[in-house]
Amino acid sequence: MSKYQIILPILLHLLFPACKEKSEGNSISGKVGVLDPEVTINKIESDFSEWWTYHSANISLSSDFIGLNEKSDTIHKEQFLEQLTSGDFIPLKLKSADKTEIYKLYELDTLADKGIGSIIKNASTTNLKHFRMEGKTFPEFDFTDFNGRHYNNENTKGKTILIKTWFIGCTACIAEFPELNKLAEDHENDDDRVFVSLALDAKPELERFLLKKPFKYQVVPEKRDFLEKELNLQIYPTHIVVDKNGIIVKVVNKASEMIAFIENNMD
Repeated sequence: MSKYQIILPILLHLLFPACKEKSEGNSISGKVGVLDPEVTINKIESDFSEWWTYHSANISLSSDFIGLNEKSDTIHKEQFLEQLTSGDFIPLKLKSADKTEIYKLYELDTLADKGIGSIIKNASTTNLKHFRMEGKTFPEFDFTDFNGRHYNNENTKGKTILIKTWFIGCTACIAEFPELNKLAEDHENDDDRVFVSLALDAKPELERFLLKKPFKYQVVPEKRDFLEKELNLQIYPTHIVVDKNGIIVKVVNKASEMIAFIENNMD
């Protein structure tokens, strides 16, 4: 299982060692340099716990944010994430007159907690990979769920496909079941949406497990090869939103981020 990274346990392990998880142009006038919430940069970069509390509450690298470089010039999201992959910067949130997310790059001091740069490097690398998947056509597929129903590129045309990847031993994957069940229940009469989960485990093991932990998504067993070879995914859970034209429009690792995207862009 060490091969499969589970986001939350890695982060918690780093925070508590005893535990196990688009446009380019000019600067944005009137919004540059005003942090919201206000933080002391020197303090936040020297204390991992304080930084992580701030970061987890205010920064979502998968969101459709506006990115600013150190000079407060607007840069493309891809370029913003690329700079974060160096591990030399942290993103801080700037005050906005509306609900627009605005993040600015701040270079880490040489005396900053080394764990901060490491986490940012890993997280931004994953988000950059996901961002580059968006806009591409979802690979050719032919899935069969527990009930014998088939899903392929042809019979899902004109429908939005919500895909979750998971496996039984993934604690973070299972923890999302309640909110995903609610999402599926809220749209159970919506014929234009398909809720499919691609699992690594074999059907007998999944059937036994799901008797104790019901899941409203349709379950497709033993999809390791497809996930690793066709989608090049190794982190679980991963959520993929495919639009009615078969185009990947969002890739994230948290159910909450996927749901927010759906509510803001597709409801």
